[in-house]
Amino acid sequence: MKAVDPQYVVTIARSWLGTPYHDQASLKGVGCDCLGLARGVWREVVGPEPFPIPPYSRDWGETGPREVLADGARRMMPEIATSDVVSGALVLFRMQPRAIAKHVGILTGPDQFLHAYERLGVIEEQITPPWRRRIAFAFLFPQR
Repeated sequence: MKAVDPQYVVTIARSWLGTPYHDQASLKGVGCDCLGLARGVWREVVGPEPFPIPPYSRDWGETGPREVLADGARRMMPEIATSDVVSGALVLFRMQPRAIAKHVGILTGPDQFLHAYERLGVIEEQITPPWRRRIAFAFLFPQR
């Protein structure tokens, strides 16, 4: 599976900057959460979503050992080592040690990423050492 041009992914992802945070939404300029941002970028870069996302609670990642986001991403995206992350990669973060990965971002440079954050909406910020330590999985957007 060949990956989409990373700069194209970054350009599309940045077009979501300023979108307000809205739980379970995925509409550019209207509202999205971190998964909704990834879904919206997917639709613009790759095409229609391959399967529907069921409703989820805010605490969905607090229970169970299954890596739901990583398993879903593996079904449709090539996985890369977290040490090999590049611009345009989708990264999944563990927000707590030993918890499952439940936050999603898109790398926009070697030390920057874009994500949807509660109260802030879609923002671009530096990957500080604490953020970098939390990267648990990384994937590339595939070509159509």
